[in-house]
Amino acid sequence: METGNLSIHSENILPIIKKWLYSDMDIFARELVSNGADAITKLKKLIDMGEANHISPDEAYAVHVWVDKANKQIIFEDNGIGMTADEIREYITQIAFSGANAFMEKYKDKTDTANEIIGHFGLGFYSAFMVADKVQIDSLSFKEGEKAARWVCDGGIEYTMSDSDKETRGTTITLYTGESGEEFLDVFKLRATLTKYCGFVSVPIFVDEIKAPDSEVDPDDADKTPEPINDTSPLWLKSASECTDEEYKAFYHKVFTDYNEPLFWIHLNMDYPFRLKGILYFPKMKHDLEYIEGQVKLFNNQVFVADNIKEVIPEYLLLLKGVMDCPDLPLNVSRSFLQNDSTVKKMSGYISRKVADKLNGLFKKDRDAYNGYWDDIAPFIKYGCIKERELYDKIKGSVLYKTTDGKHQTLAEFTEANAITEAPKISEEGGTPPPPPKKTVFYVSNEQLQSQYIQMFKDQNLAAVLLTTNLDTPFVNYLEMYEPEIKFTRIDADITEALKEGQADTQPEGLEENFRKILADEKLKVSVESLKSDGISSVILLSEQSRRMQEMSKMFGGGQLPPGMFEDEITLVLNKNHSMVNLLLDMQSDETRKGDVELIAKHLFDLAMLSHKPLATEQMTNFIKRSNQILEMATRK
Repeated sequence: METGNLSIHSENILPIIKKWLYSDMDIFARELVSNGADAITKLKKLIDMGEANHISPDEAYAVHVWVDKANKQIIFEDNGIGMTADEIREYITQIAFSGANAFMEKYKDKTDTANEIIGHFGLGFYSAFMVADKVQIDSLSFKEGEKAARWVCDGGIEYTMSDSDKETRGTTITLYTGESGEEFLDVFKLRATLTKYCGFVSVPIFVDEIKAPDSEVDPDDADKTPEPINDTSPLWLKSASECTDEEYKAFYHKVFTDYNEPLFWIHLNMDYPFRLKGILYFPKMKHDLEYIEGQVKLFNNQVFVADNIKEVIPEYLLLLKGVMDCPDLPLNVSRSFLQNDSTVKKMSGYISRKVADKLNGLFKKDRDAYNGYWDDIAPFIKYGCIKERELYDKIKGSVLYKTTDGKHQTLAEFTEANAITEAPKISEEGGTPPPPPKKTVFYVSNEQLQSQYIQMFKDQNLAAVLLTTNLDTPFVNYLEMYEPEIKFTRIDADITEALKEGQADTQPEGLEENFRKILADEKLKVSVESLKSDGISSVILLSEQSRRMQEMSKMFGGGQLPPGMFEDEITLVLNKNHSMVNLLLDMQSDETRKGDVELIAKHLFDLAMLSHKPLATEQMTNFIKRSNQILEMATRK
């Protein structure tokens, strides 16, 4: 058996880091500022522990970033712990040796520094070579009597070290930018980059431009007091009891540049088994999922990592807006992606439970406000229920349905007032017992096209639920799967007994055959019913099952369906209590009125179809022509 040690070809290390370690070039700014913030955090901890008594505890700390466009330099400076020459050799020249980890290990028994230190892998510094042809470090340690040291490297494996003329404690990193880094010599570009990644870092960050000696200075600039680009105490670090509604709203407007008011929010605060703080906002939403664009910003120790990382944020919550800060995130070395592990799954589950608790709490404590929110939050809740059975089980009693009479009701509330119970079929002797009766919930998918059916319901003091979005078809299927006592039927798919008078009518002989011949449709079904609404002559019913199959196929299949697949199963219902229908029934056996029968039959069909879907151009032209003919017929003496 042969054993050995893995070796690394050192000449290839920096090119690999430069090209492959980080997904975005602008991450160098995040890494260097994070290193500066860590250096300050370490120094503060040493002062607290009595290891740096010669430094005033009231000293002001900051990370400064300067752009020297004339000399093509970007400079990062902190007044933190600093480094000796030996520490530079240890932390900088040993790639992947983490000074942060070394510090935490050394003082692990004295302070919980891990809660505040950002760096972990010892690679962040080398992101500087993504934009720089040469990097220079000047550092002066906090330790008394130490000399300042300088380290210079042009991106290869060789470096030089010498004494430095730096006189103030801390570290200065100078990037001599190459062609790949020229865009960051624009101070506005660099400031925007740092605001994106470091807008909430715990140490003040100042960004400025070094003017050339012969450049003119704007007098207005001379009077300006420099302001840090970051908020060092973001709202999510406070407890919910310390935050006002005005602060929550102001933070929302600032972070998401959304000037609409959020509906409500959830303040997340957890310390065990992992640390997680954050705020999730429920914005006003549109009802079609393809137009919903959420944004949940993920932070690690107040440093921005990424938007909408689906491993830790439940997919349905990506429709929301919010911030989450979790120091325990198992990030990869570039701090851009998660390493999937059990902690991530626990985080996702915790967030989902907090959302369910918030919704149930609102439902119970302030039902009127919750009803007002419902139309905006319904898409996200329905989507969440479909994606996570556990969420549905927790909040199904708080899921509302808007009705045609303007109410917001739970399924239980609605079925108690409106649902029609199907009588179970009696089984044959010795056969399988009949299933329990189901409650039929009628729903509306298009208020305009189905207005006639809605009015029929209103005339009998009945309501239907409104399910009008693309999401509602899969949502209805999902509900029927887990609520077996409920059956959803579109309002134009069936005529409930509550809309009819008495028993079923005897169907006139030959009527269906005549209609099929006149309309050239061999599959058309025709039924005569005595409807309570005598102002309606005819309606179209479309099989619920075939319509659902069509909609699901279009939604998930994308594009046109093959000819003959899931064809419409249409039934034309004629209302025996309408005068035109009675006229047709009287004339259909009279050969001398054959032309009039054809005219009325086509018109009854088009009248019914108008309440089902818009007529095609040719159909509408014929309908108008036929309407005039019927008017002439009615005025004959």
